[in-house]
Amino acid sequence: MTVCKTADVVVIGGGVVGAAITYFLTRNNVKVALVEKGAIASGTSGRCEGDVLVCDKEPGFDTRLNKLSQDLFPQIDRELDYDIGWTQKGSLLAIENDEEMEVAKTFCDRLAAEGLPVRILDRYEVREVEPYLAEDIVGGMETDGDGSLYPMGLAYGLISDAKKRGAWILTHNAVLDIKRDINGGITKVITQRNEITTPQVVNAAGIWAPVIGRMVGLEIPVKPRQGQMLVSERTFPVARRKVMEFGYMMAKFEGGNYARNVTSEMEKFGVALVFEPTEAQNFLIGSSRRFVGADTSCDVRVLRAMAQRAIRFFPAIKDINVIRSYAGLRPYTPDHLPIISKTQVGGFYVAAGHEGDGIGLSLITGKLVTQMICGDPLAINVDPLKLSRFQKEGRASSRTN
Repeated sequence: MTVCKTADVVVIGGGVVGAAITYFLTRNNVKVALVEKGAIASGTSGRCEGDVLVCDKEPGFDTRLNKLSQDLFPQIDRELDYDIGWTQKGSLLAIENDEEMEVAKTFCDRLAAEGLPVRILDRYEVREVEPYLAEDIVGGMETDGDGSLYPMGLAYGLISDAKKRGAWILTHNAVLDIKRDINGGITKVITQRNEITTPQVVNAAGIWAPVIGRMVGLEIPVKPRQGQMLVSERTFPVARRKVMEFGYMMAKFEGGNYARNVTSEMEKFGVALVFEPTEAQNFLIGSSRRFVGADTSCDVRVLRAMAQRAIRFFPAIKDINVIRSYAGLRPYTPDHLPIISKTQVGGFYVAAGHEGDGIGLSLITGKLVTQMICGDPLAINVDPLKLSRFQKEGRASSRTN
């Protein structure tokens, strides 16, 4: 039976981004219906590490946006009646050779100029803070600000608070169509079980954002980029906080001119060290980056390459058992920035394409979308995040229905 509802805003997508948008809207007394085709956090949000990082971002707009979001997490942790596992232990980028060290020093200075708490460690200092690192690691770039949390806990906590404030949470209920009036404005969202009359829709559907966009004639340049993870057995404390390799950052920001000393398989699968200790006394190993459509199966070649890369930086883990692996899909955009934007379609907003920063940027995304909808001053200039930056791909049709 179809149930008719009326809402000020319909949010499509029940990951952490959609949950944060719903949370901030309901805090502003907006009547919200969140629609999710599966369960809350059943997609990308339930298959990630839960990092809230700034140190691995390009200094400038990217770091400022991420820092604005990072600064919101301690307050949200206090406000939610839900344990989200928020910790702020900082992170370390391990520096493999002297060439990387020279680039790291400049990069560190640029981050420090943005007001971020970063510093360079030499080969002796880096082993004082992380004694299990390989002996030939020449140093590290350390920051105190980065944090981590339980991603599904964040989504559930935000949704729980929003429900108390009157939000409808409609799960296992895929969107089938979005109706528009003769002028092209939003009028109704049709789902498997509901018809929701609304003048405004937020597309927070992650890798499925293009499907929702096409319902109103918009092409949204988001596609899935797979990442795989390994989970170890419980063991001794290998590292006290998140450790990544600076070489991957160097290749990324140097336009791909820097060649890391990695195997052809590591290069092919986009493998770089990400080492994440957990409160359960085990650790996670990543990361990989591949375009394989919506495939979330694990490839043993990728897992082996990730394990080899982790052992290179932490030789002591060689005999520690892996107990499971999993893969998730990052919503990728061509310029690696999310889309947080009004669109040419009246009442239709996009909040998608966060790639590996969905957890970290969830809160600022929720705040910015709420400010757009409520007509409040924006926390940051969103021009770099507008859908219109993909002008050729982002034109709306005049279709009405």
